[in-house]
Amino acid sequence: MRIGTLIQKYSTLAVLIILFLAFAVGTDRFFTGTNLVNILQQISMLTIVAVGLTFGFAAKEMDLSVGYVVGLAGLLAPLLMVAGVPIPLSIVGALVAGLGVGLINSALVVGVGVPSLIATLAAGSILWGINFMISGGRAIYGGIPADYLAVGQGKVLGILPYPALIMLVIVGSSWFVMERTTFGRYLYAVGGNARAAELSGIKVRSYRVYGLALSSLFAAISGIILSARLGSGQPNGGETYLLDGLAAVFIGMTMLRPGTATVMGTFFGALLIGIMNNGLNLVGMDTYVQSIVKGIIIVIAVSVVSRTTKLKLL
Repeated sequence: MRIGTLIQKYSTLAVLIILFLAFAVGTDRFFTGTNLVNILQQISMLTIVAVGLTFGFAAKEMDLSVGYVVGLAGLLAPLLMVAGVPIPLSIVGALVAGLGVGLINSALVVGVGVPSLIATLAAGSILWGINFMISGGRAIYGGIPADYLAVGQGKVLGILPYPALIMLVIVGSSWFVMERTTFGRYLYAVGGNARAAELSGIKVRSYRVYGLALSSLFAAISGIILSARLGSGQPNGGETYLLDGLAAVFIGMTMLRPGTATVMGTFFGALLIGIMNNGLNLVGMDTYVQSIVKGIIIVIAVSVVSRTTKLKLL
């Protein structure tokens, strides 16, 4: 039983380590300080989105609009700055917009009773149209302050990129909230058995709202960082973060506490995806082949533990 438990918890982590070692041996450019820091920067926005999704998953709610929230926040902040709004207020405006989307989603899910899968799918479609409407289908660039761009392009002591630092702070603080506070315990309780949680005096409806609101808020944070890193607002800049974010959460659900979305599990899931993308690029693999390989590795990583634990992710 002890061996079985170890397999349940750490099989996916073993896949991550094997990938790391394989790329380290396969190319001399992988295992360098510059490239390892590069990987952290590359997964920073993805990890932030995925950590937000983790709060939703903990309450058994799925948010399919996060990629478009990334795009919305990444457009609004530059638009406001170009219009002359100060940087802090522009950032706050983008965050409020992202949080507003989460609250609208939660109103549909908790208030009206629409399943989160459907409500957030519809919200994503609406946001896609809004993003192209407010941008005219064009990237927003020119006139963006250098201080804002430093958020995405600057480095601490010339070594650690600011996006990676923000990611590590968010992962650490989110882990603490989920694992060491009453809020986290209640959120897991709601996702584990809503009826039992309600009988225990937990405000189930409120915690479902919190899960969806935080999912959108974290996506907005990622969108702000993305636009600062690119130096422009892109109407479709966040679309790839939905599938990769879900993949990171699902992969994370196969380790540590199988079947449960955890912040550290999500972080390792995002790290696996980042190492895979980075390594395949360094070995010169074509993009379409990378997509095939990534899909296969994700399926294998999830299937190994699912078979062992009879785990159902959905």
